[in-house]
Amino acid sequence: MTVVAPRLTVEWRLLREYEFVIALDEVGRGALAGPVSVGAAVLDARCARRRVPEGLRDSKLVTELRRPELALRAADWVVASAVGSATPGEIDEMGIMRALGLAAVRAIQGLGVADPFAAETVVILDGNHDYVSPMAGPGMTVRTIIKADRDCASAAAASVIAKVARDAHMTELHDETPMYEWARNKGYASALHRAAIREHGLSRHHRSSWAIADAPTLF
Repeated sequence: MTVVAPRLTVEWRLLREYEFVIALDEVGRGALAGPVSVGAAVLDARCARRRVPEGLRDSKLVTELRRPELALRAADWVVASAVGSATPGEIDEMGIMRALGLAAVRAIQGLGVADPFAAETVVILDGNHDYVSPMAGPGMTVRTIIKADRDCASAAAASVIAKVARDAHMTELHDETPMYEWARNKGYASALHRAAIREHGLSRHHRSSWAIADAPTLF
């Protein structure tokens, strides 16, 4: 399968009308444990004139070994970047979609540039559902784009930055509860993870409201 590099076609079209593009992408939505995280990356015309970092792709298309270095180069390329997260407890309390919105708002707040409610700013959100506006409130211009993390370089940057941050967090949690093998599975439903849940039960980092016993094994 040929992997097509993300481009700046959508961003350039938007930058004719807006000063800033904020791209958002989420990671960890389907995990059984750990937070759900959203990466945010800001692009302006100056950044868009610079070359897209070589090898930049949606994080799912980049090997784990290469992601940290690529995330650093992606962060250097954009105006600013940040990662926001919602905890397992917040996911249990409000549901995954509102938790995604909360994580996105936290990511945007962490940028320190580009007022998301200003007329000169537009938000690109990977997917077909706007989960940001219900949590952020009215006034934010959000454009949902299916496969933005594949096709839009700014969203690919947000994807890689978020993936590396969440993976590092799950690796830290592994030291607290090594029986779940989170350094390897990052909280997703591996066979070893499921076996550990059956033997030890759920930890405080699991999403206890989920039907974990019915979750498919991913690897």
